[in-house]
Parts: sequence; C-alpha cells; structure tokens
Amino acid sequence: MRRSRPPAPAPVPFSPQAARAHRTGLGLTPEQVAAAMAAHGVRLLPGHVLGWESGEIIPGEEEFIALARALWCPPVQLMGTRPATLRDFRLARELSQQHAATRIGMGLRSYAAAELTGRWTGDPEQAAALVALLGMTLREFVRVTGGEGELADLLRRCVAGRWQAHLPAVARLVPVPPARLTGALTALQAEHQVPSHWGSTTQRTAPPPPSEPHPERFWALLAEQGTGGLAV
Repeated sequence: MRRSRPPAPAPVPFSPQAARAHRTGLGLTPEQVAAAMAAHGVRLLPGHVLGWESGEIIPGEEEFIALARALWCPPVQLMGTRPATLRDFRLARELSQQHAATRIGMGLRSYAAAELTGRWTGDPEQAAALVALLGMTLREFVRVTGGEGELADLLRRCVAGRWQAHLPAVARLVPVPPARLTGALTALQAEHQVPSHWGSTTQRTAPPPPSEPHPERFWALLAEQGTGGLAV
C-alpha cells in the first residue's frame, strides 16, 4: 500500500511588483542583486531575479530571505500582504524552521508540523516564546494556529457558567500566566451577568453593560490585566 505524501507547503507569499520597486529604487541591476544574494549564501542567475519580478517563478524560503537582505528591506515588504500563517511570521523574521524550533526549545518535526497543519501542539511556555520570537500578537497567534473558533466557544461557556472549569483549555490556546487569564475571565463573566434585581420596580439601577463580541472584549480585558510582556 502506497503511503500518502504529506501536503506540500503553500508558496511563499511574494509581490513581484514590490521586489522590482525595491531593486529599481536602489538603482541595482539584476546582476548586482544576484551577487548580493550570493554573499548571503544563495547563488543563482540574474534571470531568477527577473523571473521573480515578472511573476513567472516564486522564490523559495532561503531565496526569499536572501533577496530581502540583498534589497535591504524587511521581508514583509516583499510579501505584499500582512503575514497570514505561522510560516509567514517566521519568514518575516528571517528565520528558518530549524532556527525557530531551536530558539523555543521545540523539536524540528513538531514545529514543522505546526506550520504545515496550522495546529499548535507545543506547551504554553514554547508558545509564549514563539509569540515573542516572531513579534506577533497573542491574537495573531491564536488565529494562525486555528484556535479562534475554539476560543470563542470557550468564552461563551465561561460567561454562561463556571469559568474555572474552562481555564486550562483557554490557557492552552492563549499562552499567558493563568493569574492574568483568571482576572480577564472573571471580569468578562461579571460584565455579562444581569443583576437579580434588574427590572425591579422598587430599585433602580444602571442598565447592564452593552454586549460585546466575547473574543474582542476578552482581548481588551486581558490587555488591562497584563500579559507578561506579550502584545495582545
């Protein structure tokens, strides 16, 4: 029985127009760009540079990073769009999979699988280290690791019942100290509880706070609590 091949990674996000604009802005020829890339360990023909700029071919990861260095520009500017995947954020930091995995104390195979599947299997400490390493926000981490839907469902349950029962699951998705999550979840639940005397004819109180999307309000409350240095 033949083994199924793992899915191939998507092409590197790349803007031919941005690459050409940066090269011409620096007054460089394709030959000079190729020579500069060789200094960064990637040797190729000037025709490759022209092929990228025309959109006929797309650079690989090493070529993409070397090109950004040769053009003296942040890699994200050559993407033509904001990073949308874990790999995009890694490339924006000019890191290989091996370097990223080593820096956060994770095995290469596990890290590569996370990029390929969009699912995070590391522990909270590794996740927090990755967020800091890649310069992403916690919200972006949850999004690129496929946790947005699960987090929204958990927050609804936290508001409706005992948030303590769901704290471990939330902590698995959002890698911040549990004490900070506790503060955010407590406040979120309190905001969505209607006082028992609401509607009483004998006691007037302020109306309940307006309902906000649970994830958005959660992130705002978490920012107020603090995250140990990670951006929300």
